[in-house]
Amino acid sequence: MRRFAFVNESADKEYKALPASIQDEFGKDLRLIQLGKEPRLPIEYLRSVGVGVIELKKNGSPAFRCIYVAKYLDTVIVLHSFIKTTNGVDRPAMKVAECRLKELLAELRKTH
Repeated sequence: MRRFAFVNESADKEYKALPASIQDEFGKDLRLIQLGKEPRLPIEYLRSVGVGVIELKKNGSPAFRCIYVAKYLDTVIVLHSFIKTTNGVDRPAMKVAECRLKELLAELRKTH
Protein backbone atom coordinates (compact mmCIF):
# COMPACT_ATOMS: atom_id res chain seq x y z
CA MET A 1 0.00 0.00 0.00
CA ARG A 2 1.21 3.49 -0.82
CA ARG A 3 1.72 5.99 1.94
CA PHE A 4 -0.23 9.25 2.14
CA ALA A 5 0.99 12.80 2.71
CA PHE A 6 0.21 16.43 2.15
CA VAL A 7 2.95 18.28 0.26
CA ASN A 8 3.06 20.93 3.01
CA GLU A 9 1.12 22.37 5.94
CA SER A 10 -0.91 24.70 3.69
CA ALA A 11 -2.15 21.74 1.62
CA ASP A 12 -3.15 19.98 4.86
CA LYS A 13 -5.05 23.05 6.11
CA GLU A 14 -6.86 23.55 2.78
CA TYR A 15 -8.04 19.95 2.78
CA LYS A 16 -9.24 20.16 6.37
CA ALA A 17 -11.10 23.40 5.59
CA LEU A 18 -13.32 21.59 3.08
CA PRO A 19 -16.76 20.48 4.32
CA ALA A 20 -16.58 17.20 6.27
CA SER A 21 -18.68 15.35 3.67
CA ILE A 22 -16.30 16.41 0.89
CA GLN A 23 -13.24 15.44 2.97
CA ASP A 24 -14.88 12.06 3.52
CA GLU A 25 -15.58 11.55 -0.18
CA PHE A 26 -12.09 12.62 -1.28
CA GLY A 27 -10.61 10.60 1.58
CA LYS A 28 -12.30 7.39 0.45
CA ASP A 29 -10.98 7.86 -3.08
CA LEU A 30 -7.48 8.76 -1.88
CA ARG A 31 -7.53 5.51 0.14
CA LEU A 32 -8.52 3.55 -2.99
CA ILE A 33 -5.61 5.17 -4.83
CA GLN A 34 -3.26 4.18 -1.99
CA LEU A 35 -4.45 0.60 -2.48
CA GLY A 36 -3.72 0.79 -6.23
CA LYS A 37 -7.39 0.96 -7.20
CA GLU A 38 -9.33 3.44 -9.31
CA PRO A 39 -11.12 6.32 -7.55
CA ARG A 40 -14.92 6.52 -7.75
CA LEU A 41 -15.03 10.25 -8.47
CA PRO A 42 -14.17 11.54 -11.94
CA ILE A 43 -10.51 12.42 -12.47
CA GLU A 44 -8.61 14.60 -14.88
CA TYR A 45 -4.92 14.36 -15.71
CA LEU A 46 -3.39 17.82 -15.34
CA ARG A 47 -0.41 17.55 -17.69
CA SER A 48 -0.24 21.37 -17.80
CA VAL A 49 0.60 21.29 -14.06
CA GLY A 50 3.06 18.40 -14.29
CA VAL A 51 3.56 14.77 -15.25
CA GLY A 52 1.49 12.46 -13.06
CA VAL A 53 -0.65 15.21 -11.54
CA ILE A 54 -4.30 14.20 -11.18
CA GLU A 55 -7.39 16.10 -10.09
CA LEU A 56 -10.26 14.43 -8.23
CA LYS A 57 -13.50 16.20 -9.18
CA LYS A 58 -16.67 16.61 -7.15
CA ASN A 59 -19.02 18.61 -9.32
CA GLY A 60 -21.98 20.59 -8.09
CA SER A 61 -22.64 24.07 -6.85
CA PRO A 62 -20.11 24.71 -5.51
CA ALA A 63 -17.69 22.21 -7.02
CA PHE A 64 -14.65 20.83 -5.17
CA ARG A 65 -11.25 19.68 -6.34
CA CYS A 66 -8.36 17.75 -4.82
CA ILE A 67 -5.11 17.72 -6.81
CA TYR A 68 -2.59 14.98 -6.06
CA VAL A 69 0.41 13.14 -7.45
CA ALA A 70 1.14 9.47 -6.78
CA LYS A 71 4.33 8.80 -8.71
CA TYR A 72 6.96 9.74 -6.12
CA LEU A 73 8.23 7.90 -3.02
CA ASP A 74 5.43 5.32 -3.32
CA THR A 75 3.20 7.97 -1.73
CA VAL A 76 -0.07 9.68 -2.64
CA ILE A 77 0.78 13.36 -2.12
CA VAL A 78 -1.99 15.97 -2.00
CA LEU A 79 -0.80 19.21 -3.62
CA HIS A 80 -3.91 21.39 -3.37
CA SER A 81 -7.61 21.19 -2.43
CA PHE A 82 -10.11 23.94 -3.15
CA ILE A 83 -13.64 25.05 -3.86
CA LYS A 84 -13.98 25.66 -7.59
CA THR A 85 -15.91 28.84 -8.28
CA THR A 86 -15.15 29.42 -11.96
CA ASN A 87 -16.28 27.79 -15.16
CA GLY A 88 -13.31 26.50 -17.09
CA VAL A 89 -9.78 26.30 -15.75
CA ASP A 90 -9.13 27.80 -12.32
CA ARG A 91 -5.76 29.29 -13.22
CA PRO A 92 -4.78 30.49 -9.72
CA ALA A 93 -5.45 26.99 -8.32
CA MET A 94 -3.40 25.39 -11.11
CA LYS A 95 -0.55 27.81 -10.35
CA VAL A 96 -0.62 26.82 -6.65
CA ALA A 97 -0.49 23.11 -7.58
CA GLU A 98 2.32 23.74 -10.07
CA CYS A 99 4.42 25.68 -7.53
CA ARG A 100 3.92 23.00 -4.89
CA LEU A 101 4.92 20.27 -7.33
CA LYS A 102 8.11 22.21 -8.18
CA GLU A 103 8.89 22.53 -4.45
CA LEU A 104 8.31 18.79 -3.97
CA LEU A 105 10.58 17.91 -6.90
CA ALA A 106 13.30 20.27 -5.64
CA GLU A 107 13.09 18.61 -2.21
CA LEU A 108 13.30 15.14 -3.79
CA ARG A 109 16.42 16.16 -5.75
CA LYS A 110 18.07 17.34 -2.51
CA THR A 111 17.34 14.16 -0.57
CA HIS A 112 17.84 11.50 -3.28
